[in-house]
Amino acid sequence: MRKVMLLLAVLILTSTVVFAGGGSQSSAAPGTSVVRWSFWGGEARIKNTQLATDIFTEKTGIVVAAEPAPGTGEHFQKFLTQFAGGNAADIVQLGGDFSSLNLKDNLQTVPGLDDILQPLDPFVKSGALDISKVDASAIQLGTRDGKLYGLPVATNIQGLIYNKGLLQRINAPLPKVSMTWAEWEAWMAQVKPLLPAGTYVLTDFGCMQNSSSFFGYWAGDNGTTQFDGTKTNLTNAAVQAYFELWAKWRAAGYVPPASVSADYAETNEASMSMIAGKTVVTIGWSNNLTTWQNAIKDELDLIEPPNAAVKKGLSPQASQMMAINKKSKNAEAAAKFISYRVTDPGAWKIIGADPGTPVTPDARAAASTSDVAKRTAAYLDVAGAHTSPRMPNMPNDSEWTSGFFLIYQNVAYGRLTSAAGAQQAMDLITRLIR
Repeated sequence: MRKVMLLLAVLILTSTVVFAGGGSQSSAAPGTSVVRWSFWGGEARIKNTQLATDIFTEKTGIVVAAEPAPGTGEHFQKFLTQFAGGNAADIVQLGGDFSSLNLKDNLQTVPGLDDILQPLDPFVKSGALDISKVDASAIQLGTRDGKLYGLPVATNIQGLIYNKGLLQRINAPLPKVSMTWAEWEAWMAQVKPLLPAGTYVLTDFGCMQNSSSFFGYWAGDNGTTQFDGTKTNLTNAAVQAYFELWAKWRAAGYVPPASVSADYAETNEASMSMIAGKTVVTIGWSNNLTTWQNAIKDELDLIEPPNAAVKKGLSPQASQMMAINKKSKNAEAAAKFISYRVTDPGAWKIIGADPGTPVTPDARAAASTSDVAKRTAAYLDVAGAHTSPRMPNMPNDSEWTSGFFLIYQNVAYGRLTSAAGAQQAMDLITRLIR
């Protein structure tokens, strides 16, 4: 009955909220704040997050109206549209930095950030946002121009997530956590003949909406950094070599044909070829192991992308940076919820390590009790030693991500040659960093 009454209260309150300006108005019940929160996640994350949010509401009287999207692509597009229309949520969840706001983020300064987000420092000073136990590295990830604009829920490291249970059933060799490119290709060659008909070793990363992520890793490993903050070190030849690498793997049967890959949006666990049993290995972040394991019976595990140990090519990244809309009318209440979501051990005990490794000692202890969390921690112990400071995202990162995705698709389907696709990619890069 309590949950029913709470739901009714939320419906009554949110039905009276006027969203122009991104916050609730005085039509809410006296003494009650309604905070809109825009984030993304699969079914399990949304369910567990709501359970933790209900507890926050019971403790504080602050109602959090969640606005989840199923994947990052949908989420980023939604909040960009809302910001343009002046009705973005009070709390917006960003990616690993502020470039998802379509701003140039060189990891030190972000011109125009003050026009979109509120600095969080006043809320730290007032006590609404408690960062006393937050890792200094996490605070730095959300700081630009000497001001705190966002607070990461967690931190993550990129990795390859594979279906260990499937490989064990067919007596296939398990991959090593760290491999060179040559070892990686030799392992795929060993596994492919053992797989059931119609099953492939590797998801086609180029068919993912964030396909530029692995391309950025490969470019750095190749010595042709995608963007160093001022310029690109990529060349036509380098981009062409990347397209041809995937064409080689596709021809060898390690990767599905483009027409098969197109059946899977790869935006969340419900649309993933690996979860559906069509592929063995996909790419993600260390926190994805928890969410994806909940969606499949087979045991999953993590390995590094090829050559990570050689080039130290991995980079820790902020996960789900929480920030406050400059137009929010309930910024103080929003800051209190951010403080709760990031630091409260009870919330982490409910949600688990799904978003990544928590950024306070107490939260890490609360989230690291499950077998999946232990597997994630074991991966981070290895991958953490193979990291370097991350490079800035491409300017107008959303446009780069969507543009590269389309170019890759045209090459994979044979509508463009790898050389023509490389030229289009370089043209796009040149325009974006001009």
